[in-house]
Amino acid sequence: MNEFSAQWLGLREPVDHRSRNQDLQAQVIDYLTQMKTVYPGIVRLTDLGSGTGSNLRALAPQLSSMQHWTLIDYDIALLHTARATLLAWADSEINTSILGITVDPSTQIKPLSIIKQNKTIIIEFKCVDLYNDYQVILDEPADIITAAAFFDLVAESWLKEFCTHLSKPLYTVLTYDGTEKWSPPNIIDIDILKAFHQHQIIDKGFGPAIGPAAIVHMQSILRDHHFNTVCAASPWTMDHHDGDLIEQLAIGTARAVREIGTIPRHIVEQWEQSRRHANNCEIGHMDLFAYKL
Repeated sequence: MNEFSAQWLGLREPVDHRSRNQDLQAQVIDYLTQMKTVYPGIVRLTDLGSGTGSNLRALAPQLSSMQHWTLIDYDIALLHTARATLLAWADSEINTSILGITVDPSTQIKPLSIIKQNKTIIIEFKCVDLYNDYQVILDEPADIITAAAFFDLVAESWLKEFCTHLSKPLYTVLTYDGTEKWSPPNIIDIDILKAFHQHQIIDKGFGPAIGPAAIVHMQSILRDHHFNTVCAASPWTMDHHDGDLIEQLAIGTARAVREIGTIPRHIVEQWEQSRRHANNCEIGHMDLFAYKL
């Protein structure tokens, strides 16, 4: 199970949703309620690295009754999964043809119009090479750009370019901040985490990844470009009810540490076996909202 697979994204989704900082999310919703939208009566959102559409499923039920989402990902298979998953999640489907929305040529995935909790949600799917074509994101007629668990994967240079050219509000959640706590504690935890951080800055498709430093850099760049920024903690706090996710985290962390090669393999193996059934685990994340008055 890799960090971008539909199986992994599905496993983490319930924990992602409950971990989002609710106070900050309420501030974003209030902002969108009061703003003058691009198209009156409908809020338009562009979601980066959308995966299977988890961010939409978390946020859409809290927004206004008319929404238009553009889901952007480089992986067309995930976009197909997103459409199927969103259709299954919906209360009902609306015939998209009556809305005059055409199929995007980058995906050939038919747009989707659904009803969920009395909200009308129009969804388009775009396959975009975000490394080379981030301008496509910025050119979307959106009221806000959203993302989840995305910006720690990009390169510092890409992040600077993106934030420098950003003019729309940005709401990004669950960016890894580098902090982890496992229970019961183990003397090797610190060394494992240090090696894992080395793996986090390996190229994830955008050049050497910025990893846990993402939020600090984003906040600095956005403030330099006259954005107001608000950050709030959104840690994964897991116990025995989240055993499947804890186990996969232990497996994935150990795999990453073995790739770095700074810790003897038998030590990593011992750590993995002890952590696959850990009592508790907390993984630090941060949410960020950036906007201009």
